[in-house]
Amino acid sequence: MKQNNKSHIMWRYALIIGFTLVFVVLIVGQLVRTTIVDAPHWNERAHAMTSVLDTIPPERGRIFADNGTVLAATVEFKTARIDFRAAKFSEKEMRMYLPMLCDSLAAMFPNRSAARWRELLEAQLNKEPKKRSRAYPIAPRLTKEEYERVASFPYFRDVRRDKVIYADSDPRRRKPYGKMAARSIGNVAESTVSGKVFYHGSSGLEKSLDSLLFGEPGLRQRIPLTNRIDYFPVVPAKPGWDVTTTINVEIQDILEEELYNMCVETNSQWATAVLMEVQTGEIKAISNLEWKDEVGDYIETTNNAVMGYEPGSVMKPISMLVALEDGIVSDPEQIIVTGKSWSYAGGKPITDSHGMGSMPVRRVIESSSNVGMAKIIVKKYGDNPRGFRDRLAELGFFEPLHTGIAGEQVPYVAVLGNKNWDKIALSRMAYGYTTRIPPMCTLAVYNAIANDGRYIRPHLVKKLSRQGSPDSVLYQGADKYIREQLCRPENAAKLRAMLYDVVWGEYGTAKVLRDDRVKIAGKTGTCYDIIGGAYNPGKKRLAFCGFFPYEKPKYSCIVLMSHADRGAARCSGMVLKNVALKLYSRGLLDNSSNFRDEKRPGTYGKRGVMYASAARPNFSGLYIKSDGLARYEAPKAMPDTLVPSVIGMGLDEAVNTLERRGINVGFTGVGYVAGQSIKPGSHFKAGDKIMLTLKN
Repeated sequence: MKQNNKSHIMWRYALIIGFTLVFVVLIVGQLVRTTIVDAPHWNERAHAMTSVLDTIPPERGRIFADNGTVLAATVEFKTARIDFRAAKFSEKEMRMYLPMLCDSLAAMFPNRSAARWRELLEAQLNKEPKKRSRAYPIAPRLTKEEYERVASFPYFRDVRRDKVIYADSDPRRRKPYGKMAARSIGNVAESTVSGKVFYHGSSGLEKSLDSLLFGEPGLRQRIPLTNRIDYFPVVPAKPGWDVTTTINVEIQDILEEELYNMCVETNSQWATAVLMEVQTGEIKAISNLEWKDEVGDYIETTNNAVMGYEPGSVMKPISMLVALEDGIVSDPEQIIVTGKSWSYAGGKPITDSHGMGSMPVRRVIESSSNVGMAKIIVKKYGDNPRGFRDRLAELGFFEPLHTGIAGEQVPYVAVLGNKNWDKIALSRMAYGYTTRIPPMCTLAVYNAIANDGRYIRPHLVKKLSRQGSPDSVLYQGADKYIREQLCRPENAAKLRAMLYDVVWGEYGTAKVLRDDRVKIAGKTGTCYDIIGGAYNPGKKRLAFCGFFPYEKPKYSCIVLMSHADRGAARCSGMVLKNVALKLYSRGLLDNSSNFRDEKRPGTYGKRGVMYASAARPNFSGLYIKSDGLARYEAPKAMPDTLVPSVIGMGLDEAVNTLERRGINVGFTGVGYVAGQSIKPGSHFKAGDKIMLTLKN
């Protein structure tokens, strides 16, 4: 019996050993096959895996204001994560540090209490090790400094090098100034190529300069290490070029504020405004606002500054420029017969709301005569309607401006034949109808008029430089002309005088814009929206384009508002006027920041006369007469023992006046003095403090 059991056991052992030997033979055979027979195949596959080159996304270039202030930049955010299955993770150590760690997390992220943090982390610790998260998120969108702070918390600081805590990169495009010039700066959009995320411009400068801002992608190769795959850069990524724009942050802020305030005041549907420097063509400020019901406010939207619209009467100075250059008009004082209406080529009569029997040519612009402007252009081009457009083309009017703004359109003026309807269209073109002209193009011509005929190109880009290499400059913006001369300097002077009369002349359509501190010259324009194939008188676009100061133009500006509830001068024109006065009050027109004329003490402005404005507080030394004019009178001398009135003074003058009497001064706001905490004429003690309120 025992012998039989032994034989059975030996037989079983032999069977097991046999199976083991077969298994060993198979393993050895497979090993030989893999390492020797199939070695070339597997080596090829290993080489293919490690030789795959991954793309390294480049760092996108930054966008700066004219003084180097950042307008848009890519900020590298980080999402802090915990790997509960990392090789060096210690549950025992983490539980020991957990109270202190949760207190630190609650202090930095107060949306969760320390008890809640402990509850969340213990939920992970209580799981089976293989079921714990390898990427448990602590907090998203941390800056580098914030992540470093988290990584220095109890427990994390001891294991951070062992990858227990790590961060995912999350690059985001940010605009430090928020909505300021947001549409012109533009936006970026995310795109995925072969599993890699890239950011390309989708609007504005971000789009038009995307090839420069984007940079050059790099390449990296996989490197197999003992326990992981790492990457080695083969071709480093090159960061994008930094773009320094012509935008002036202070002027941009002023323009946006005034445009927004006027939109609210006039219930406009949308509005656009551009301000540029006359001699350089640099766009110092640009704003585009539109009412959005879903937001309940005006926001930056479509860049209407470069979109084509019928310009209305702001086209008349451009037509007059052609007339002067072609010799149709030689003397602005020559008389032209106009009347209140004029029928031409069988078309509907052209009318003037304030027409007169005849007028000097210069008054055609001043009083905005449709009849007068149409008659002047038809005089030469009536038998050749196409010739007017050809003449504009010779002047460079249809050339792309290349401002740097995406979506830029060129002016549209129809190519006409010689039929009656072509002649009718010509007569309308002369004063701004049947055309589509971007406001930016209109502004460029007005700027040339202000610049003695030099037709300079409006532009937003000042400089391109490589990030991290300030001396590596790809492009340095320079004055570039569409035409060296759009018109002769003497004709530019005649046009400037005509535009001056629009504001200062007896028949001017923009007399409301008069102010001796900053003399404005320009032109109003009104055009109706086309709805259902016909002009709708209840839906208007209202424009004002001009320059200032008239004596020595420094800035040109155009404002276009849609569906405002008042005339062009009182909406678009007032935006320009308010911007000009704020620039003046801050000393940005090559002037003192005081409102008083320092060259002639005791006067208010060059003539000693100004027009009152209900939007502006009264000044010390001014009195309002029944004719609506405000005249300056020197304030009566105040005894040195009493607090003087400094209302209306600039800050430096007010401080000097008060400190000479021993009064300490504090202030809030910017601009001129609009209020003082101690009433004029009050007694004071040496060392008393007075607070001044400054307003523009």
